[in-house]
Amino acid sequence: MPRLFTGVEIPSDIGQALSMLRGGLPGARWITPENYHLTLRFIGDVDDMIAQEVSLMLGRVRRTAFDLHLEGLTSFGGRRPRAVVATVAPAPALLELQAEHERLMQRIGLVPEGRKYLPHVTLARLRDASSLDVADYLSGRGYFRTAPFRISSFVLFSARESVGGGPYVVEAGYPLTPD
Repeated sequence: MPRLFTGVEIPSDIGQALSMLRGGLPGARWITPENYHLTLRFIGDVDDMIAQEVSLMLGRVRRTAFDLHLEGLTSFGGRRPRAVVATVAPAPALLELQAEHERLMQRIGLVPEGRKYLPHVTLARLRDASSLDVADYLSGRGYFRTAPFRISSFVLFSARESVGGGPYVVEAGYPLTPD
């Protein structure tokens, strides 16, 4: 049974900039740059028939390419931080693409995503990292921002069952229409 999710691949130059943020945080398990991505919709463990339906539905998406940039670092988990992430600057086209993925996945019978969509690139998963260490790490990195980069496609990823952080495999790619 594949574990699937849709997402956007991060260009290698942006991945290189993100990789420069690695280190200096006790309890961090850093994501390897080749596994950086921006999740659109987590699908989960599905059988092959559902996986084929997912792939067919994604092929119906007709959206225009758009630009994104990353703007800032934060953590998820509050007093018990569990991840350090790079946040995405507001991008209506990204939110519309994600909302379409959500609608399509519900149309084939998948349970709606229960959490609000917060676009981000996970840099590290945290185990036993103190909130003070995380705050120090974030404040020491200053204001992080990338140059804009073009999103001209999205992909269907699979992941083997693990603690998280990859490896991820691109199962299919879906082009966006040039603007």
